[in-house]
Amino acid sequence: MKITWRRVVEDDFPLLREWLQQPHVARWWNHETSPEAVARDFGASARGEEPSEDFLALLDERPIGLMQRCKMADYPEYQDELGPVAEVPAGAVSIDYLIGDPGLTGRGVGPEMIRSILDRTWTDFPDATCVIVPVSAHNRASWRALEKAGFKRIAVGEMEPDNPIDDRLHYVYRIDRP
Repeated sequence: MKITWRRVVEDDFPLLREWLQQPHVARWWNHETSPEAVARDFGASARGEEPSEDFLALLDERPIGLMQRCKMADYPEYQDELGPVAEVPAGAVSIDYLIGDPGLTGRGVGPEMIRSILDRTWTDFPDATCVIVPVSAHNRASWRALEKAGFKRIAVGEMEPDNPIDDRLHYVYRIDRP
């Protein structure tokens, strides 16, 4: 399985909206899915006005998922929330991800997407020291994908959940530059 990547563009917003409405995604992303909300939440990155990056994961040229990537230093409020739970070293990067097609979940696609973006991250960001990902402790599929991709759990603590139905318990995963 070979995952390739391309930046999200505004023409992708209807696809992102469709994915965000899928029950397996909506449970953990808890996003508004109106066309206006998707444009609001993904537009600045698509236009290059924000330092975070949104990528479509492609399998045989077909979009299958979304990967968000950012340098932690570009988002001090994120670092401030994570800091009491786990050390955030200089050069840390974070990712977030989803598989849009429910038929591709539970088939090893998630860990492959994560491994692929890691390879690209080490190349794209020569100063990146590690990738750190906080995950709701209840999102087993997500944290298991991180483990299968080589991440280690480094901390357990309370953070604001993406979905208000969840409690604050999060696992924090990290992988260092090889």
